[in-house]
Amino acid sequence: MIQKKSLNITFICPPDNPTGGMRVIAIHANRLARRGHKVTVVMPRWQPGLRERVRAARRGVWLPIRSNNEQSYFRSTELKVHRLGHSGPVTHEDLPDADVLIATWVGTVESVWAAPKSKGAKLHFMQDYETWGAPGGDVAQVDAVIALPIPKIVIAQWVADLLERRWGQTPVALVPNSVQTEIFFASPRGKRVSPAIGFAYRTMPNKGCDVIVSAIERARRLIPDLRIVVFGFERPIRKIPLPPGAKFYFRVEDDKLRHLYGACDAWLFGTRIEGFGLPILEAMACRTPVIGTPAGAAPQLIGQGGGILVGMEDVAAMSEAIVRISTMSESEWRVMSDAAYATAIAYTWDDATDRFEAALMSIARQME
Repeated sequence: MIQKKSLNITFICPPDNPTGGMRVIAIHANRLARRGHKVTVVMPRWQPGLRERVRAARRGVWLPIRSNNEQSYFRSTELKVHRLGHSGPVTHEDLPDADVLIATWVGTVESVWAAPKSKGAKLHFMQDYETWGAPGGDVAQVDAVIALPIPKIVIAQWVADLLERRWGQTPVALVPNSVQTEIFFASPRGKRVSPAIGFAYRTMPNKGCDVIVSAIERARRLIPDLRIVVFGFERPIRKIPLPPGAKFYFRVEDDKLRHLYGACDAWLFGTRIEGFGLPILEAMACRTPVIGTPAGAAPQLIGQGGGILVGMEDVAAMSEAIVRISTMSESEWRVMSDAAYATAIAYTWDDATDRFEAALMSIARQME
């Protein structure tokens, strides 16, 4: 039996934050470390500039001068996490020598591109078309970064299609996300005595919380006793107020988050732009059907029967779906709940790690 080569792998991350994209990076990094690879995660300090703070203030959000993420996904002792003392771009002096150097979002690609050969074979882990991360809204700069001839791993078919269509690039691997079923799970169950739905609160316009709130208000005309469960990593703002009577949970840990998913008859996903949509699988793993827009991987995930797909920004359709699930019979709901669960467990992190690891091995061999 041929022994698999152990790699030195460096991930360059944005400043630590509790987003789904960072969760995915942490999962891959940890799983690669468990397979015997030496994995280092490098991330700069988060320090928003004046322009970023002003923009946030206009949205009703206050940003501190400096922040340490209290809910980091990078707590494992299996990883070497290098938290830099400075903000801004990562330089080659911040990086160890390695076999593979991975950019994890558009803001880190140029750091990888500029790194000397000793820092490793270059790779871009592309989880989204991150125009929302464009400095000063300069989408052309994002496009120029993506156009760089760096091999790419993508997480969804739509990203692979975009690369081919816009830049004539074919990713070295398509690695769909999975769900941590040891964290997100639930026993077979029935509907709630009182109908309940939930959603994740975000102030970013692309997350579509305004659409969700409008749909809930409309649905409540027919279901006045509809209960609302909401969690978020940021406080609600005036521009996007919570529905009256909604129960809001701030910075929920994973062991409690699965109970929030499981407390709902349906989970709402109103995103306008999305890389994958990890909360869809998390909710489904907790046997909760999802009502969602066709963003990210939602068409493939929801399309398997574990929820209802509605049009982008279609408040009426989302409201009708809320009413439909809330009023369907126990047996109908169980069929949809079982389909949601079957979809979630069909995606495994073992398969994802196999694909990710194989791509890294291939890229590293090209440097030998």
